[in-house]
Amino acid sequence: MSWWGWVIAGAILLGAELAFVNAQFYLVFIGSAAIVVGMITAVTPALAPWAQWAVFAVLALVCMVMFRSRVYQRLRGNAPNVATGPAGGVITLPIALAPGESCQTEHGGSFWTVRNDGATPIPAGGRARIASVNGLTLLVRPDT
Repeated sequence: MSWWGWVIAGAILLGAELAFVNAQFYLVFIGSAAIVVGMITAVTPALAPWAQWAVFAVLALVCMVMFRSRVYQRLRGNAPNVATGPAGGVITLPIALAPGESCQTEHGGSFWTVRNDGATPIPAGGRARIASVNGLTLLVRPDT
């Protein structure tokens, strides 16, 4: 392959990763390896096609194994935690719930099975904090 073919292929891979596809930086290292092979081919045009592909494969694999996780963690690994789901929220129970008992109640526009996961009963109309979610069941404890 000619040197400019390697550079164009590398630029396309870099652009695809950065603009359209979130491939977790795999395409960045493959594209970078293609650009480096293009530069090597420009300097040494007598390099055989099999040698170009071999250098490309070795560069891409070595760079991915050695640097990808570190670069990815540094650039994207520090994203803030996003609270998803109802865990941590507070609900008002329509009926009294003894420890281990369940009932149906509405929370966030949906009906859920709610189970008292605490050691103390929750009175009717009492507030309960959602400790965790197990499938479609909200595990609650008395809100203090």
